[in-house]
Amino acid sequence: MGTVALLSDEEVSAEALAVFNDIRAVRGTDFINNFWRALAHDPALLKATWERLKVVMAPGALDPLVKEMLYVAVSTANGCSYCVHSHTAGAKAKGMTDEMYGELLAVIGMAMQTNGIVTGLQVPVDEVFEA
Repeated sequence: MGTVALLSDEEVSAEALAVFNDIRAVRGTDFINNFWRALAHDPALLKATWERLKVVMAPGALDPLVKEMLYVAVSTANGCSYCVHSHTAGAKAKGMTDEMYGELLAVIGMAMQTNGIVTGLQVPVDEVFEA
């Protein structure tokens, strides 16, 4: 259960509605997800988060599909169920196949296992890996 109400378009401030409208325009959809509707309680935070997300998730040296898949991996590590669902849907919309998803989950699982082992053993970093 959420800690704040999810605000409808009719309930948000003019500033928040402007962000919602930008989300709609950029994403080419009328759908505003619950994350943004919860953030609308703080229009400044809503705007700042959306503006940063647009920059980070835009095409660059990494393509948008890779960025969505990275978001799934980090969200899994952080235990954010909402973000796992949201960014898995985003990755699928950007072309992630079932085979790619399976490999992504295998890499996430392998990294979590080896991270746990190396952390437990407190293995020192090899000199050649240090910057």
